[in-house]
Amino acid sequence: MEYGSGGGGGSGGSGGDPDGSDSRRKKRYHRHTAHQIQRLEGMFKECPHPDEKQRLQLSRELSLAPRQIKFWFQNRRTQMKLDRVSSIAAKYIGRPISQLPPVQPVHISSLDLSMGSFGGQGMGSGPSLDLDLLPGSSSAMPIMPFQGTGISDMDKSLMADVAANALDELLRLLQTNEPLWMKSTTDGRDVLNLESYERIFPRANSHLKNPNVRIEASRDSGVVIMNSLALVDIFMDSNKWMELFPTIVSMARTLEVLSSGMMGGHSGSLQLMYGELQVLSPLVPTREFYFLRYCQQIEQGSWAIVDVSYDFPRDNQFAPQNPSHRLPSGCLIQDMPNGYSKVTWVEHVEIEDKTPTHRLYRDLIHRGLAFGAERWLATLQRMCERFACLMVKGTSTRDLGGVIPSPDGKRSMMKLAQRMVNNFCASISTSNGHRWTTLSGLNEVGVRVTIHKNTDPGQPNGVVLSAATTIWLPVSPQNVFNFFRDERTRPQWDVLSNGNAVQEVAHIANGPHPGNCISVLRAFNTSQNNMLILQESCIDSSGSLVIYCPVDLPAINIAMSGEDPSYIPLLPSGFTISPDGRQDQGDGASSSSSTTASMGRSGGSLITVVFQILVSSLPSAKLNLESVTTVNNLIGNTVQQIKAALNCPSS
Repeated sequence: MEYGSGGGGGSGGSGGDPDGSDSRRKKRYHRHTAHQIQRLEGMFKECPHPDEKQRLQLSRELSLAPRQIKFWFQNRRTQMKLDRVSSIAAKYIGRPISQLPPVQPVHISSLDLSMGSFGGQGMGSGPSLDLDLLPGSSSAMPIMPFQGTGISDMDKSLMADVAANALDELLRLLQTNEPLWMKSTTDGRDVLNLESYERIFPRANSHLKNPNVRIEASRDSGVVIMNSLALVDIFMDSNKWMELFPTIVSMARTLEVLSSGMMGGHSGSLQLMYGELQVLSPLVPTREFYFLRYCQQIEQGSWAIVDVSYDFPRDNQFAPQNPSHRLPSGCLIQDMPNGYSKVTWVEHVEIEDKTPTHRLYRDLIHRGLAFGAERWLATLQRMCERFACLMVKGTSTRDLGGVIPSPDGKRSMMKLAQRMVNNFCASISTSNGHRWTTLSGLNEVGVRVTIHKNTDPGQPNGVVLSAATTIWLPVSPQNVFNFFRDERTRPQWDVLSNGNAVQEVAHIANGPHPGNCISVLRAFNTSQNNMLILQESCIDSSGSLVIYCPVDLPAINIAMSGEDPSYIPLLPSGFTISPDGRQDQGDGASSSSSTTASMGRSGGSLITVVFQILVSSLPSAKLNLESVTTVNNLIGNTVQQIKAALNCPSS
């Protein structure tokens, strides 16, 4: 690049042209050297908006006038913004940039890029454990662009075009079978025909040219016990959406409402959002997306909601560290009689694998099951059943064991258990706020640990150590779930129960499946007669959870009486169970549901064992090696007892 050097900055030792004034008069343009450009580019990545002091420092260092430094940064910022518009337009709108109306340089609100990097360093950051407090907490989230700032009209117009085109594409993917979708001959799932897709939806700029990029595409449909308006209201509220999918959505934020919809409703609503999607194991990195969510009413009682990635420049510090690109994905929601809805779901992503997928999860992830439409829909069906049970006015002595006296008490207990589930899922997250460190010695996977400071009123105050490991067992997910859920077999795996039996003293059903329930358990023959165990078990065709937490008797009485349970401290532990995703040659499984057939046909189970312990009630405390050894042994002994009880080899 050549930049005019102008007439200023040549005197006073401020870093003018070293050739002197005569040379400057003869040569109006100054071509920067390779060294100068390299240094300027390096500075630009760190700080696109250097202040006067930084510009003077560069001026002295590179022997360039301060005005040259200033102009270089202005031009570089403008170039980056036009490059961004061109790339987004070509990718989403399907038209080359030459066919778009002429654009002015896009104004992106100025960001203070000197604030430092994210609060954590991701997973697998080294073999040794830093015994000082690691950065981040369970509620940590990355610094994000556009927060509290406006977006230019140019960007808003571009986003509206991207969203409208994405909706058109999604509706065709939802409503068309062949040639876009074909039925798999092995498991009956819908498989996207990539050749037909690329012919119907050509893209000028595709990530598929990168050999490390994979496509995951899936489609499924089913009936849920919630009407379309209620579902739309949840999807268009990031907090409600995260509450609906705690096992999948580890973080969600609405960064900007670009359009609030027509006549006070959601139709036409467009939002810029940030989301993190997870598999409940520290072995699987979180997928991060900046995306647009667009909602449109198709006809009376029929709604479409589409998500599509909105990329930031790769040299922007806010670009996801594990690039995941969300092609038009979402759902069509159609009202049915009696308050039910039919939901058809499409998930379509491009994934760039920066590191190889862990071998335990390779089949589940590469077949598109771990983050696929089947998992979203199965979770939605189960959670809608839970909400329906929450709203039921009456109580049943059969369900509640006669212990919980009122509908208010039932709802309070259900809210307490839901918060326990949310806390548990957040504790396994591999997002930026959590830095997992691997301890060797247990097995080839190892125990991974992370620590964070708790200051939330609903959790014990102090330093919490979370530890987890994932194992594979040649046992069906249903059998593993039954083993963990049944209080009669609990002494076989619960090393903290010292072999003592437990009794269920209260029971709340969360849906028609007997495995979806909340229990209050009491241990026999223990010195802590005042301590009970709150447990929630959840199961659907994509996997299951058994989560539990010690709660003292006065706290349980508060919840059972219908009072607000928000301040009852919870520190849950538990298990996640999922199919391993392998194509079984004939396990005899048969089901009328495509979801159950595809997720349930499995050769074995992936089990993640999670413990959380309060290391110290002082937030300023340091983690000591004794605590790490304790939790390492706790997980090791638990795994050995599980294998022994299920007749699995110990190694």
